[in-house]
Amino acid sequence: MPEDTPWEYSLYIPNDPRAVTVSRRTLRLILTLHGLIRLVDTAELLATELVSNAVLHTKGPAALRVRWAEGVLRIGAWDADPEPPEPPAPLMDLADEEGGRGLALVRACSDLWGWQPLSRFGNRGKYVWCELGTTQRGVTSRAS
Repeated sequence: MPEDTPWEYSLYIPNDPRAVTVSRRTLRLILTLHGLIRLVDTAELLATELVSNAVLHTKGPAALRVRWAEGVLRIGAWDADPEPPEPPAPLMDLADEEGGRGLALVRACSDLWGWQPLSRFGNRGKYVWCELGTTQRGVTSRAS
């Protein structure tokens, strides 16, 4: 059973595609140790999309932030680009596309998502986040 005490982790990552794997594996370890194994698969997918966008579409460093409070898991990625993310297209419109599904998947698989401008260490950027509740439905039930 997940603990009732809120917690938060931040992982600062370089602008390197390998950081996506490091972030995903770190998230899996965090959730497993906190007894949230049932959220791991969906959370990994969401974190991969958020961190991939931060690393692939910006030039600076990034950070993965994971927070648990009041039965809600919030996963977010900060990057150094202050421009808002492109609004996600419906997944059906992206079926034949090579890329561009990231935020559409985040929207489809999370309970709530959004973004906000954010400064970190004097650098402007943005924070794109999503939330999963402990009663969240899996990827397959959301896609149907």
